[in-house]
Amino acid sequence: MSLVGKKFPNLSVNAMDEMGDTFQLNILEEAQKNKKKVLLFWYPKDFTFVCPTELHAFQKAAEEFEKRNVMVVGASCDTPEVHFAWLNTPKDNGGIEGVKYPILADSNRNLSSRLGILDITGESYDEETGDVTLEGDNVTYRATYLIDEDGKIFHEGVNDMPLGRNVAEFLRLVDAYTHVQEKGEVCPANWEEGKEGMNADRDGVASYLSLN
Repeated sequence: MSLVGKKFPNLSVNAMDEMGDTFQLNILEEAQKNKKKVLLFWYPKDFTFVCPTELHAFQKAAEEFEKRNVMVVGASCDTPEVHFAWLNTPKDNGGIEGVKYPILADSNRNLSSRLGILDITGESYDEETGDVTLEGDNVTYRATYLIDEDGKIFHEGVNDMPLGRNVAEFLRLVDAYTHVQEKGEVCPANWEEGKEGMNADRDGVASYLSLN
């Protein structure tokens, strides 16, 4: 079930910062309290392959997100200790040394379960023992959430494990949503910062299509 248009879950989760400190982070509260947009991206596992390329890509774009008043947060189901070990592993050895934004450690899977983004392909129930056996890795897909200053989700997307994300697309989506907030216009297909929006009515679309 899509969560777009709904408030992000009000749940505090352990997080790790670059200094090795574990703290509680509530995405909804961060957005509302600081009047910031939040980009929350989930990845399957620390010490894997596509994942570090994404974490470094988001770090490389950190200044662009900051210009747009966007807080970037990574997340997986690893523990804080594993996050810290990965943060201390050099980039040329597959690590994420140099990543500055916080990383959620949803090791109890409370938040990822609520979001419905875990790789659980099925489950079986043993009537004799009452045991439930899950099928799948029970780690998260590459899910991404954009949350506005009121805590409302205005974008969600989920990639399968092998498919890395395009960070530039999230900058475009933030720009588009900000344009809607500030101008009251909607953003047509392939809209980018600097291009015209359009009025959300019959005359608006007719005028836009006649010029494009």
